[in-house]
Amino acid sequence: MNLDFLIIPAAVVLDLLLGDPRWFPHPVVAIGKLIKSLEKMLRSLIPDERVGGILLLLLTVGITAGSAWLLLKGAYAISTYTGFLVAVILSWNCLAARSLHRESALVADALARGDLGAARKFLSFIVGRDTEELAEGEIWRGAVETVAENSSDGVIAPLCFLMLGGPVLGLAYKAVNTLDSMVGYKNERYLQFGWASARFDDLVNWLPARLTGALMVLVSRLVGLSMSGAWQIMLRDGNHHSSPNSGIPEAAAAGALGVQLGGANRYFGAILEKPTIGDPLRPVGRMAWQGAVRLMYGAEGLLLALWLLFLLSAHHSPLR
Repeated sequence: MNLDFLIIPAAVVLDLLLGDPRWFPHPVVAIGKLIKSLEKMLRSLIPDERVGGILLLLLTVGITAGSAWLLLKGAYAISTYTGFLVAVILSWNCLAARSLHRESALVADALARGDLGAARKFLSFIVGRDTEELAEGEIWRGAVETVAENSSDGVIAPLCFLMLGGPVLGLAYKAVNTLDSMVGYKNERYLQFGWASARFDDLVNWLPARLTGALMVLVSRLVGLSMSGAWQIMLRDGNHHSSPNSGIPEAAAAGALGVQLGGANRYFGAILEKPTIGDPLRPVGRMAWQGAVRLMYGAEGLLLALWLLFLLSAHHSPLR
C-alpha cells in the first residue's frame, strides 16, 4: 500500500492536535544553530559580506535539505512504515497553524483578563515591534496582523512546498524562512550579509502569499466573514506594505474582517508610519482576532481539500 498521499494529511492533523510542543526537538531550532555557526565561520573567512551572505544561504538550505533527504533515505531503508513515520514527523514540523493560534491566544486571553502587561509581553514574542507602551487596541491589531501575515509563511507556504517536494522541500523552505528571520534585516550588520536571504525569501513567498490571499477570499463566507470585502481590499491595499508579500494576506484578512490594519508602529524606539490596510468598519478586538484565526484554518483546510481532490482525480484519470 502506498502511504505517501497520507503524509501531508497526517502532518496537518498532528499540527492541529499538538502544535509545536516544547518537549519535542524542532528542526527550526537546529537550523537556527546552523545559521549562527555558519555566520560566524563565513564572516571570519570571507571579507565580502554579500558573498558571505550568498554562501550562507546556499549552505544552510543545502545542508538542511541534504540532512532531511539522508534521514528519510535511512528511514525508508529500515521499512516503509518507518519512512512514513519520519516523513510525517518532518512534515508536521514544517507547519505552524496550531502554534500561531496558541501564541496569539496567550495575548487574547491576557487582554480578556485585563492584564495589559502580560498581553504586551506575549505579543513581543510574535512581533518585531516594540510592545512596552501599546494600548489595548494596538495589541489587538498586532495579534490580528501576525495571524494574517503568518498564515502565509507559517501555514500555506510550507504546505505548498510539502505538496510539491515532500519533507525535503518543506524543510528547505523552513531554512529560507529562518534565514530571513535571523539575518534578513536592513541594519548595518545585515544589510549586505543578509541581502541574499531576504531577497530569496521574498522570491519563494511571492506565489504562496498570493495563494493565501485567494484562499482567504474563497473561504471568507464559509467562516462567517465578508468575501466581497476580502476581494476588494486585497486588490486595493495588497501592495500597501514594505514587504512584497505580507500585504496580500493582511489585506484579504482586513477586508474579510472589516477592520483597518497597518499604521504607526515603534521599532527600537523609533516610530515607523506604515500605510493603512482596509477600512475601519469595525473595531480591531477579540472578534477580529477570532475571525483571523478562522481564516487561517479555513485557508489551510481549503488548500488541503483541493490538493486531495487533485490527487484523487489524477489517480482515477483515464489517461493514466
